[in-house]
Amino acid sequence: MRILLAEDDLLLGDGLRAGLRQQGFLVDWVRDGLACEREMVSGDYQAAVLDLGLPLKDGMEVLKALRQRKVSTPVLVLTARDAVPDRIAGLDLGADDYVVKPVDLAELAARLRSLVRRSHGQTQDTLQCGSVRIHVSARQVWMDDKQVTLSTREFDLLHVLMLSMGRVLSREQLEQKLYNWGHEVESNAIEVHIHHLRRKLYADLIQTVRGVGYTMLRPGG
Repeated sequence: MRILLAEDDLLLGDGLRAGLRQQGFLVDWVRDGLACEREMVSGDYQAAVLDLGLPLKDGMEVLKALRQRKVSTPVLVLTARDAVPDRIAGLDLGADDYVVKPVDLAELAARLRSLVRRSHGQTQDTLQCGSVRIHVSARQVWMDDKQVTLSTREFDLLHVLMLSMGRVLSREQLEQKLYNWGHEVESNAIEVHIHHLRRKLYADLIQTVRGVGYTMLRPGG
């Protein structure tokens, strides 16, 4: 799950990035409002964590600009404990949730997972397609009653495809959701991961749409 972190406090930002990575997130970190807006418009993120006190462009102005530009990516705002007016203003401008500083990483991770689920029309922590189900917060995969061991990248790919069940995603779209900045992606990486998923789960789970990309069909679809 790839997210954007916008935080100018170096100590806090470094801690949030490290902690969220331990929770299974891919994190790109920017330190000012202009960079945040640029990346949110051009990047493919499943959620963003936005501090309001950013340099160059205030977080409130960033949020307002993003919603005016129809960027619908879920945004979780970081606020000070006593900043109730900021929370209200942020929610009114289009923020989807907020977390109070100092940040509890487990709560932040849970709220991000919830935002991503809701943005895809899901309400449960468990996703299922046929006999395969995944427990997102526990990062576990089961087929029938047997737990299946996947690599980190295989799990992330399966999660992305399940969240987008019924939609076709191109290789480029999948790469943007699975790899963050500075990661050199081999040209056949997605194909290799899909091959492994088909072998570990079952061959028809992921469908290839020739010349377009990959999809998981809803049962009966």
